[in-house]
Amino acid sequence: MILSAVEEDSGEIHLPAEIDWHMLDKSKFFVLGAALFSGVSATLYPAVVLKTRQQVSLSNLPCFKMAFLMLRHEGYRAFYGGFGTSLMGTIPARALYMTALEVTKSNVGSAAMKMGLSEATASTIGSTAAGLSASMAAQLVWTPIDVVSQRLMVQGSKQIGNSNFGSTSSYSNGVDAFRKILCADGVRGLYRGFGISILTYAPSSAVWWGSYSVAYRIIWGGIGFYRCNQDNGGCGAGGDGGLRPNSVSMVAVQAASAAMASGVSALITMPLDTIKTRLQVLEGEENGRRRPLTAMQTVRNLMKEGGFAACYRGLGPRWASMSMSAATMVTTYEFLKRLSAKQQERLA
Repeated sequence: MILSAVEEDSGEIHLPAEIDWHMLDKSKFFVLGAALFSGVSATLYPAVVLKTRQQVSLSNLPCFKMAFLMLRHEGYRAFYGGFGTSLMGTIPARALYMTALEVTKSNVGSAAMKMGLSEATASTIGSTAAGLSASMAAQLVWTPIDVVSQRLMVQGSKQIGNSNFGSTSSYSNGVDAFRKILCADGVRGLYRGFGISILTYAPSSAVWWGSYSVAYRIIWGGIGFYRCNQDNGGCGAGGDGGLRPNSVSMVAVQAASAAMASGVSALITMPLDTIKTRLQVLEGEENGRRRPLTAMQTVRNLMKEGGFAACYRGLGPRWASMSMSAATMVTTYEFLKRLSAKQQERLA
């Protein structure tokens, strides 16, 4: 994906060439992308609900106990609260994300190469810049959807006596939640936490894509080194001197690289994600009136509840969700690009 060949000592690993933005059939790219990523989102959505419930919880309830209580008191449908709203927002947000990602990666990577930087360095810089710009663009659509879907995710948690969720509103569906938030707080209510969402997701996306690019090269480099040692240093002697991985090997390395990048990103951005979630979901009272919490109030509440460790509530589900999501998303994304490549590019 990142490069056409990884050199290790005297051997090479020949990988498929990168498919750039101009090589894609855009209509096929967006239509197939909406279908593929909708399926991925549906599979991983319960982990997102669990993470959100833990982040707004008054106590540090273990993940499996939280899941058991949800199933017992609310039924399996609780794991898909707000999914319809989330899905409807994910489609345009994902289209915006993929467009910004591919355009930025192609342009920045090409510019870095023209400046005389190596292919590896240019790829890492291009991927990092692409992740940053893509996340910032997608947040314009995603933040209002995030606010609505998270309200729907946590409103049932009051039944198990474990929630900080202080809203006096009860929402029947996404449209009802959207209407009530708009009437109560205006457009600002839908963009609650927008600033910290940018601070959370933009660096997270930049770190993820940069880490993914580096991890991808390191893993293939390690495979090349191992292959050379197995051949007693004779890698490259005879034949074409190179290894051409099959599709299974490509998917395995992509998934491993994605999981590694997700671990780094989750650890770095988890406190900001917890603060963002609480800002978007929780409310306080002042003189008998319902008011949104400020960032400082949210931080103080977290410190009172459990110190800095409270900022990492939901880390397990978030790490698992990010790793599974990233591994699935990136392999799906590369598959999507291969499917969407123009015919002449696919044959080239």
